[in-house]
Order: sequence, then structure tokens, then C-alpha cells
Amino acid sequence: MNYIKGFVLFGLLFLSQIGLAQVSDELMLYRKDFKSISGNNTVSVTSFEKSGIHYVYAGGIGNVDVYSLDKDGVLTPISNHELHMQKGPARGMVADRINGTDFLFVANKYGDAIETFKILDNGSLERVSLTMDTDETHLGTAITLQVVHMKKASYLFVGGLEDNPGLSSFKIQDDGNLIHVQSMKDDEKIHTDGIIGMFTHKNKGKTFLYTGGFQDNGVSSFRVYENGSFKNINNISDNTNDRYLTGAYPVTGVTLGDSKYVIVGHRHHKYYNKESGFIKRPNFVYHGDAVSVFKINNKGALVPHSILKDNENTKLQGQTRIEIVSARDNEAILAVGTRDDASIQLIKLNKEGILSPINYLETGFSIYYGLKSHKIGEDNFLIAGSQKVGFKKLVSYKVSPKIDRNGKVLRHIVNLKYKEDATEAQVDEAVKAFVDLKNEIPEISNIEWGVNDSEEGASKGFTHSFTITFNDEHAREIYLFHEAHTALVNKIGPIIGDVLVMDYWTIKN
Repeated sequence: MNYIKGFVLFGLLFLSQIGLAQVSDELMLYRKDFKSISGNNTVSVTSFEKSGIHYVYAGGIGNVDVYSLDKDGVLTPISNHELHMQKGPARGMVADRINGTDFLFVANKYGDAIETFKILDNGSLERVSLTMDTDETHLGTAITLQVVHMKKASYLFVGGLEDNPGLSSFKIQDDGNLIHVQSMKDDEKIHTDGIIGMFTHKNKGKTFLYTGGFQDNGVSSFRVYENGSFKNINNISDNTNDRYLTGAYPVTGVTLGDSKYVIVGHRHHKYYNKESGFIKRPNFVYHGDAVSVFKINNKGALVPHSILKDNENTKLQGQTRIEIVSARDNEAILAVGTRDDASIQLIKLNKEGILSPINYLETGFSIYYGLKSHKIGEDNFLIAGSQKVGFKKLVSYKVSPKIDRNGKVLRHIVNLKYKEDATEAQVDEAVKAFVDLKNEIPEISNIEWGVNDSEEGASKGFTHSFTITFNDEHAREIYLFHEAHTALVNKIGPIIGDVLVMDYWTIKN
């Protein structure tokens, strides 16, 4: 009898694993909300849970915006906070708990400083520490931060993109102040010139830190000791066959079973102007775009393992952020944010360390570092923003099983009520501008419009209705965040009394 019960339980578990695998292959992103930010752009995003409430921090030029995030993916603005000297942009933000106190650490890129904020009970911030750059700390043009927890203390590792690059370690005091421990100046051996990504693995009781070098086109591993000091373990440079590290950018990692992996993306130098002087080593060879996977050996060293190369079915050009959406023993789901493809690509890493693409969403805006995964209950979300000046939006997505849209089109209906003092000429101009969107946004399949002719008395004062047709999810996102659409909203906003928007999917005629 016990044998039968065990066999049944094993069968149910096996079937559930098959179901999960099938679902993971068909995941998709669905936008849940978007809100305006107070700054010009969103360069970085992080999140944190405090007392059961979920908070999102959006860092831009000169300030940090704070929002709450609920179980439906709805963002609610809480506060905004000015950065030191109103500089920035805020880069490499990381929130963590240090000996019972919650802090947000911010790399103030052009303020040449690390700012420590205490996270208050309502999620808002209070600056408690300001650590300025010195000749030995490599905080100039600070970009990336990584908290490393050891047995008796926690440390903040800092990397930047500067004329005097390197890697630095600071001990985090209970009050948020930072005490310098060690700095390692960049040289021809290690890859710390432009550390835009870092990740930490614990392996056999030892702690290892992995960095990407944007300017020197490679990745490095470091052993971190209990006192916060560190030493270089190994270094891997770009080549033209089994790795793609020119402009090494995002770095993350995951443990699957007994295997530990580091995943590295890149924004290839070909996407920058050679003549600008920004790229220190302009004699590069473009050999495509790909995500590189490294396996960690028993000594904590990086070993090239596999790649996922970009093709016509993926969106991997200009990778700027890779987030772990979810992970279990046999696979992990990752999200890759791209600046040049203006998309979020979902990919799967199996236990053998092989990547395979799932689905992507064309967001309609470029992502430059501002992408963060966050879990609420059993639901996985992604929060995204854009470095694009004037975009001024923060967007939430839910990662869910893909909905079958085959043979369907999307109708986007916008009903408008104009203010009583709006002139006929203003209304006519607004209508023309709306209809002209089809000429500026090719993803719009069709636009039709009309003036309300209902005599039922239930129109609620709405007078004009516009119906826009999209062929897929991507087209709607591109339209929503397109410069032409944003300009239209800003232009006609002053004469709009109210708006009612509804979308629905219907069978394609």
C-alpha cells in the first residue's frame, strides 16, 4: 500500500514538473501599470520589501523616486529625494538590511560619491551617509554597487567608469557609514575598467565576486575574505568564437542544483560612436551579439560554458541589464533588457547551463540599466524605466503564461471629453493630430474616429471616439510610449476634460 502511494506521489510530482517546464517555455510579459517620474529619466531601478510592503526605487538624473508596488502590479508614488548636488544619474542602486536597519545605497555617477539612505517605515528615504571619491577609492563616475554579506560584517563593493578605474571595498557600519577597506587599481590583467555589472556566489564556504569590464572587454573573478579584502582569481577576455564580451555590461548569476553559473551580457562598442573618444579601445571586431554563460569551478574561477547568440527571432542587441526572474533546481528564467532593441527578452537557463529563448516584448522604449525583477507571493514582476530624456515613465510588467492571440487583432478605443472652453479650432487640430499618428507610428494598423451620435443619454459627456487597431502586443507598447504619442498627449492635454480608454482583442477580419 505504501509502495502504491509513493508511486502515485512520484507520478504527480513528475507530471507537475512537466507542466511547469511547458509553462516556462511559453511565458510572456504583460504590462500592468505605468506612472510618471519626477526626474527626466530612469537610469536604474531596484526594489525592496519592508514589513510586508513592496517598494520600488527609480534613480534618475538628480533624484530618486519612491513607489509602492501591490500584488496586481500597480505602482503608487510615495516620495522623491534629491541626490547630492542634484547630480547623478543614480546608478547601481541596491537596497539591503544591515544588522536590522534597511538601507538604500546609491552610486551618484557624476557626483563622484556613494550615498547611503535609510529606508523609513513608509518606504521613503533619509540620507545618513555621503562617501566622496578620493585618490585611492575609485568612486569617480561610480556606476555599480554590490553588497556582500560575510559572517560577521557586510561590505559594499563599488565599481565605476572613469579615468582611474578599479574596484573598492567598504565595510558597512550599523549607521550606514562606509569605512574603506581596500581598493584595487585596474591594470592590463584584470577586467575592472568600467564595472557595470557585479555578482556574488558562495562556493564551498568561500565568497567570490565577479565583475564585468566594459572598457577592457572581459570578466574577472575575485575571492572575498571575512575582513572585506579581496584578491583576483582569474580573468577572461573577449574572443571571436565562444564568448561575447566586447563592452561587457550586465553580470548576474544563479545556482541550479550543484552547478553555479555567471551570466554576462554586453552592449557592443559598435553601438557607440568611435570618434567620440568614449571607447578607450576603438580597434574592436564586431562578431555579433550574444549572452555568455560561465560555470564556476571548485576554486571559484570562471570557465566559459555556453552562449546564446542573437538571431532574427531574439532581441539581444545592446544588452544593458539581465535579471533573474525565477529559479528552481532544474532551470532559471531570465529577463534581458536591451537599449538598442528596446525590448525585454525572456530566456531560460537549464540545469546543464544552456540558454534558450522564450518570448520577448518590444517595450517601445530603450532600457539602459533600469530593469528589476520582484516577486510578490507566487507572482513575478519586472519594473522598467528608460534613460531616454523626456520619457519620464516607470512601467510594471507581470511575467505570466502566454495568451494565445493567433488570428486576433487588438482594438484600442479612446473616448474623449473636451473642456467647455476648448474652441472648435482647438478640437479640430486635436483630432487631426490624433489621426496623423498613423503616419508617424507604422505599428498602427488602422485608425478610425467619429463624433458621438447617441441619443440614449448615457454618453457621460464624451463626444469623440477613436478606434486604433494593432496586430499584436508589441505594436500597442510601441504606440503607447512612442515620441509622437507622448507629444500628442502633452499637446492636447490642456483642453481634455476627461478620457476613457478600453482595449479588447477580436477575431481578425
